[in-house]
Amino acid sequence: MNLIPLTLRGAEKLREELRILKTVERPKVIEAIAEARAHGDLKENAEYHAAREQQSFIEGRIKEIDGKLSNAQIIDITNINANGRVIFGATVDLLNVETDAEVTYQIVGEDEADIKQSMISVNSPIARALIGKEEGDMADVRAPGGNIEYEIIEVKYL
Repeated sequence: MNLIPLTLRGAEKLREELRILKTVERPKVIEAIAEARAHGDLKENAEYHAAREQQSFIEGRIKEIDGKLSNAQIIDITNINANGRVIFGATVDLLNVETDAEVTYQIVGEDEADIKQSMISVNSPIARALIGKEEGDMADVRAPGGNIEYEIIEVKYL
């Protein structure tokens, strides 16, 4: 059984989604199914079929989240002393050596990754190139668009 790494914040987001699915969405779809059944013939009842499809999606998502949380390795980065090294959960300020552009990424689990929020998957090429390095080190990222060289400016454990 493989453990799924999650940050504390990522685990809380999954727990909250699970709570909403179980206490809000599931009862709502059960009510919609009951209402659609009351309309009569189920073979040609589009509302009934749509509600059943929605129920299937909700139950599948609940099962998926339950599985992820039961296999989760929740990592609280604030309690780890990594001595300035880039590890899972760390926030890293980088300088693109070629363009002088600065970027900041937090290395998170696959389910938490969101590039718009500067959160990259631990399995991404950038994260793999950064893990284990320290401030001042150079990281050569082999990306689909070519190699990119970054200098690690700062490593933070937020």
